Amino acid sequence: VQLVESGGGLVQSGGSLRVSCAASGIISEHYAIAWFRQVPGKEREGIACITGWNRATYAQSIEGRFTLSRDNAKNMVSLQMNNLQPEDTAVYYCAAGLLSRLCTHRRADYPYWGQGTQVTVSA
Repeated sequence: VQLVESGGGLVQSGGSLRVSCAASGIISEHYAIAWFRQVPGKEREGIACITGWNRATYAQSIEGRFTLSRDNAKNMVSLQMNNLQPEDTAVYYCAAGLLSRLCTHRRADYPYWGQGTQVTVSA
């Protein structure tokens, strides 16, 4: 299983970015994809996840601003991030886990991880 993130970068406060996760080696419908983020000195935080059947859940900190989308034919999951704030600055990781009906934001449920992509939001 391989996960590759793309699309991070630098944006001003209030701006938007889209990060994507390309997966290989998995059967899309059987795997949930989650997004986590981490800042130095803090725990990696689960912020959103989506099942193979497009059931998504979001952490309160990003709900209403971030939206997941999934294309099983392309094995791709994207996270559209709107109204970004400086506190959203972090390394963003996607992860895959064998969760078909419900997904979680728990790190332990995801054995496969991408390398991360930096998102920086300037004030």
